Amino acid sequence: MPTARCKHITFSGIMPHLPDASSRSAKIGTVTALALIIANMIGTGAFTSLGFQLKETGRPAVVLALWIVGGVVALSGAFSYAEVGTAIKKSGGEYTFLSRIYHPLAGYLSGWISLTVGFAAPIALSAMAAVAYFPLSTGSGKWIAVGLIFLVTLIHTRGVRSGARFQRIATLLKVIVMVTLIAVGLALPSEQSPATVFPRPWFSGVDPVAFAVLLIYVSYSYSGWNAVTYITDEVRRPSRTLPVSLVGGALIVTVLYTLLQYVFLKHVPVGELSGVLDVGNVAVQRMLGDGAGRWFGVALSLLLVSGISAMVWVGPRVTSGMGADYPMWRYFRSQPGEVPVHALWLQFFIASALLLTGTFEQIMIYCGVLLSVSTMMTVFGTFILRRKPALGDGKQYKSPLFPLFPLIFLFFSVWMIVFVVIRNPLETLIGLGNLMVGAATWFWGKKR
Repeated sequence: MPTARCKHITFSGIMPHLPDASSRSAKIGTVTALALIIANMIGTGAFTSLGFQLKETGRPAVVLALWIVGGVVALSGAFSYAEVGTAIKKSGGEYTFLSRIYHPLAGYLSGWISLTVGFAAPIALSAMAAVAYFPLSTGSGKWIAVGLIFLVTLIHTRGVRSGARFQRIATLLKVIVMVTLIAVGLALPSEQSPATVFPRPWFSGVDPVAFAVLLIYVSYSYSGWNAVTYITDEVRRPSRTLPVSLVGGALIVTVLYTLLQYVFLKHVPVGELSGVLDVGNVAVQRMLGDGAGRWFGVALSLLLVSGISAMVWVGPRVTSGMGADYPMWRYFRSQPGEVPVHALWLQFFIASALLLTGTFEQIMIYCGVLLSVSTMMTVFGTFILRRKPALGDGKQYKSPLFPLFPLIFLFFSVWMIVFVVIRNPLETLIGLGNLMVGAATWFWGKKR
């Protein structure tokens, strides 16, 4: 993600202050960019959301279909973001893209989403999962999770940063844990017959509303496939690196996620997984015994803490960038080379509030809907850039089979949002209220 080093770029009156990477001698290559994508994608969702999906459907075949569809949607988004990101080669992700393609207000609202839930909500969810998986945790889980976020935030305020080398090592450890678990699960025989694991008929009676809402869980699990677009200024040869890392990362994680869910379903009866948060622990205990399950819980908790640390480090850089652009957020900006301490603590308080006031399911749906709006508008931007190439530099990557991938992504995004509005009106109203508050701050700031 961008550092606090910023410069001013003007477009239509207001454009984000973006990191000035020109003074930096080292830029990340394709391998590190790919590691960044995989590290951001592999998180709590793969080990936690299966139980909620089974609670809704009770059909393992439907759940596997959800993960495959989610992977196709993520791949479609990756192809589209590769085109947008190589046309507008500036850091900032949606904050930059929407400001350039649509209007500064669109970019501001995207930044507002990042500020309020885009990073704080995944941090809250990861902290909840880390506490749930740690076998020695006692007391109130939510308050322990708040304490964990506080500790990680405190460390980052004292100047602790993650470098490219740490990112590659952390990603390697995450992949090793997943690949080992998948290999063991595929090799060990199941106590259930295939007909019991996947009873027929596989898809009869599937509620399309429930399927669409469950895709929100899956889309949260796949989120992070666009991470490298936030640091485009720090990427070497973005025209090549962005497409390879975005598409390659989404493809690798899709395969890992689908196989992982299959292993969980293969070894644990549906009744023991339905509604359970720590499905990974349950599955490992089934396969290898209670002792192995406890060690797996410790390993996964530590990996989730590394993910929390990465998000705690990343999120405040977006807020700091907004502080450099908009006077009302000036308190949260930082000087070049400084840690955005005020933005770090703002993020801590937002994440803590989400933890203490919402359930895991509510946070996931609320966060997923808002993030879907930003990514959907970015993907639609591929059509605008093709009609108005002057908005980019004219040398962007062209996604294959256009407009197939943008249409796939837009179809499922609209489908999810429509059915979530029907099924979860409270979370939808909260999200709409969040955007209205963001728009109010924009107009109030302009009036000042």
